[in-house]
Amino acid sequence: MFKGSIVALVTPMLGNGDVDYDQLEALINFHVREGTEALVIAGTTGESATLSPDEHCELLQRSYEIIDRRLPMIAGTGANSTAEAIHLTECARKVGAEAALLVCPYYNKPTQHGLVLHHTAIAEAVDIPQILYNVPGRTSCDMLADTVAKLARVDNIVGIKEATGSMERLADIKRQVDDGFALLTGDDSTTCEFILNGGHGAISVTANVVPAKMANMCRLAAAGRTEEARAADAEIAELHRLLFIESNPIPVKWAVVQMGFGELNLRLPMTELSAEHQEPLRQAMIAAGAL
Repeated sequence: MFKGSIVALVTPMLGNGDVDYDQLEALINFHVREGTEALVIAGTTGESATLSPDEHCELLQRSYEIIDRRLPMIAGTGANSTAEAIHLTECARKVGAEAALLVCPYYNKPTQHGLVLHHTAIAEAVDIPQILYNVPGRTSCDMLADTVAKLARVDNIVGIKEATGSMERLADIKRQVDDGFALLTGDDSTTCEFILNGGHGAISVTANVVPAKMANMCRLAAAGRTEEARAADAEIAELHRLLFIESNPIPVKWAVVQMGFGELNLRLPMTELSAEHQEPLRQAMIAAGAL
């Protein structure tokens, strides 16, 4: 089962928009050293929506080679086209990824039945463990707990990244799935409470910046050390907030560049963090020990 602090890794880019593989290697090595449990490559934080299918598959291949089995690799392979999601998920299987992460189709706004058919089709087409990803604030599509329960019965659908931040939603899903189904949050600010309430871990943006502190907080919460976990979370709470002051991954890409990882390049329509947010984020990074 996937658990603990899993980083939703940013994709470093050069000024011409190409992936900066030298800096990607540096970032991966950093997370191996800092105690991250697994890496999500080419997820939504990794600007997957702006990668061509060929670029996406190359990023997965080269990342897997760099990781070299030191950590599990989860490949972001979701799309709002079922056929495209199947293609990307097959790429993930071919390169050797331990799992695929599939965001709910965005903009299309499928019905709950459509979500079941979409994810079942991908699971049946590609023999690789698959993790559902529900983030209605970004997709305008909310995968409800009953739908998760139906999909959890598919053999190779092994977990969910549930990013609503709702403990009620967590409880509702938890009641309906087996103990081996991985319950991961995608909401950094509520990660501590999510794990204290029976979740298994997080696919985290904050872990890009303070991987060791995020991993420690997750371990404390999983061990039921409530006061220590909440104290550890309080140390990075302002970072959780400011890393979402503008649309992800705008703030986190600015942050990792301040840490010395590459140049500040995002693909349009993402733009550089607004000037008024830069100093507050820098101070939060200093307070959290990232700078």
